[in-house]
Amino acid sequence: MTQAPTPTADSVRRLARTLLQKAGTSTTSTDPAAPEVRPVDAGGGHSWWVGTRHVLRLAADRDASLRRRRELRLRDLVRPHLPVAVPSAVAHGEWAPGLTCTLDTRIPGGTADQHDVSAVGEDDLAGLLAGLRQVPVRQAEALGVPRLAPRSLEALRRMAVHAAETLGKADEFDPARLAQLTGPAAAQLTAQHGTAVLVHHALRGEHVLVSADGRVRGVLDWTDAVVGDPAEDIAGLAVAVGAPPAVRAATLAGYGARTCLRGLWLARCETVVRLADRIQGRGDTPVPLLRTQLRRAWEAILMERVADFRTDGGAEDA
Repeated sequence: MTQAPTPTADSVRRLARTLLQKAGTSTTSTDPAAPEVRPVDAGGGHSWWVGTRHVLRLAADRDASLRRRRELRLRDLVRPHLPVAVPSAVAHGEWAPGLTCTLDTRIPGGTADQHDVSAVGEDDLAGLLAGLRQVPVRQAEALGVPRLAPRSLEALRRMAVHAAETLGKADEFDPARLAQLTGPAAAQLTAQHGTAVLVHHALRGEHVLVSADGRVRGVLDWTDAVVGDPAEDIAGLAVAVGAPPAVRAATLAGYGARTCLRGLWLARCETVVRLADRIQGRGDTPVPLLRTQLRRAWEAILMERVADFRTDGGAEDA
């Protein structure tokens, strides 16, 4: 496969100028022929700010190109159902043979890693989760959104128990905390049949835009969306904004205790596994971020102290 070129400021500037002209959009630069560009990440990469109103996203490979093309159509499908903003493309094309690029509008606000979500922001998150339930699954699948089977919480729990021993030796985490989730309890928190919905599947802190007053203003990057287990988005929010806001938002969105607790424990087990992997030299996510995500996911919630795990489905109605 042909090696994709490395984006540079000059090549991105030329591309941005072409796309802006294609869209008939002026820039905020004093020289419209040379829009200001800078990488979103300090080390460069495939996402670039263009002036103050746009962001240019470059697909790194052909698989990413396919997902970007699908994302363009999916965002149009979900936008009417959500109370928060979804980016709009003002222009798109190819930045290298077979590799797509998208010039999107920039949604104002910081990220959930920068701002805490307020009580009103929790209502925004509830509207997000409720809106995703309303998106017609058949229409999403017709766009090419894949269907993903639910993960085994019990398998993830066993991985987390092993990983917790590593974290305990490094004085990063008390392994005894995982005793809150027993094997039988995990078995009760399986995904229920017929509950598949459109799932963003990447509700990390950098993808949730929050204003300084704590309102949730938008959600970025829909390339990983699937039709699947709604608990995955609850888990993502637990890592992004903390367990209490995530569970309160999910409850407001109409999800019962079983789904909320499944999402909570998916987040808790996964954050333990990811931090242990990083400490053992696997992965490249910064350790401080993984520690923050672990702390957020393990924040106490009232539900885990009062809900029981019954085989008759009572936990969902608790």
